Amino acid sequence: MGKYEGCDVKVMGSLKSAKNRDRDCKIVRRKGRVYVINKKKPRFKARQGY
Repeated sequence: MGKYEGCDVKVMGSLKSAKNRDRDCKIVRRKGRVYVINKKKPRFKARQGY
């Protein structure tokens, strides 16, 4: 289990709007997928998917 066990990742078609939700959001690539992470506010986590 991870550090933010209760926080789910929101799946979005475009991460441009997800990144602009908070100024601490960062875009990272992991295992061929694109994620938005936010260490200060984990509720803004998102993943790009179709």
